[in-house]
Parts: sequence; structure tokens; C-alpha cells
Amino acid sequence: MAQLYFYYSAMNAGKSTSLLQSAYNYQERGMVVAIYTAALDHRFGLGKVSSRIGLAMDAHVFDGNFNFVEHVSSIVAQGRLDCVLIDEAQFLTKAQVRQLTDVVDKLRIPVLAFGLRTDFLGETFAGSQALLAWADKLIELKTICHCGRKANFVVRLDEQGLPATAGSQVQIGGNESYVSMCRQHFKDLVWQDPD
Repeated sequence: MAQLYFYYSAMNAGKSTSLLQSAYNYQERGMVVAIYTAALDHRFGLGKVSSRIGLAMDAHVFDGNFNFVEHVSSIVAQGRLDCVLIDEAQFLTKAQVRQLTDVVDKLRIPVLAFGLRTDFLGETFAGSQALLAWADKLIELKTICHCGRKANFVVRLDEQGLPATAGSQVQIGGNESYVSMCRQHFKDLVWQDPD
């Protein structure tokens, strides 16, 4: 039975690596996968899913107007499709997550979505919020804070390397712009209590 999976974490927990490993596992067994990634994150090339450990695969790109049911249906019409994998799932719209539930429920194709749960202010992204609400399975991928505790928040650094406490929800970047931290260290830097 097909299901919708949401693999979530802070940055640097291996989400893209896990996606690429899942794709490889399907392909190694002669199965066909469709990989998607957000058009706005093209740091490693448009239509590329890349991991920090050097793995990469080509992917279809989605933006806010992309229709997953139509695109997946067109792939199925040309042959077989065994799994849909989504990188940067936090950038999905609520409507697109609903479309992914249709891919699972109507087309009977499993969907594995990988993304951040929260932004640099501790707020959920629209795509993550819908996935947390509607996914059949929620799987947390873990990474650690500099103190050794589980990191479940992301701190954005400004040009001076200081924690950002305001700004646009979406700003593409890697280790130069973001640091994963435990809740306590995140609170100390971002949710500072006004005195």
C-alpha cells in the first residue's frame, strides 16, 4: 500500500543523502523513481539533488505553480513509476502537499518527502506544516548541536556571522549561512526574552 512519508530535521542531518540512498535502493532493484527538488535552490545546479558527502542525482524542478498529479501522471502514461522522492519539501505549497496525497491515494505511488520542519525563527514552513498534518508516516532524521544535544532548530547567520532574528522566511544557503542547534541554544540566540 502506497503511503506519504515525511522525513524532517534541522539542517545537516543527511536528508538529501537519505533521499539519494532511497533512490539508489529502488533503482538497484530495477524500479523507476521520479526525483523532484525546489527550483529556487540551485546552489549545485538547477535540477540537482546533492548531498554534502558528494552524492548527486538529476531531478525535476518544482515551483509554486507546479502540479505533481499532472506531472506524475504524464510519467506513468509513458511507462512505470515506483516511487516519488521530494527534496526541499519545506518549499512545497499546501496545495502541492494535497496533490501528493492524491499521488499516493489515487495513483497508488509512494511519496517520500524530505525537508526542514522549521525556519530560522522556529516557525513551520507551509509545506512542512501540511506534511506534518497529512503524511502517513513522520520520520525524524537527527543531527547534533555543538553541545552534543539533538539539534532540532536552525539559526540563520547574517553577514557578520551573528544570529538573524528577522528577515524573509526563505534565504537559500548552506553551512556559511545556517547552523543547527538544540532548542536551548536556539532560544538563547533567537528567542531572547526582552528585559
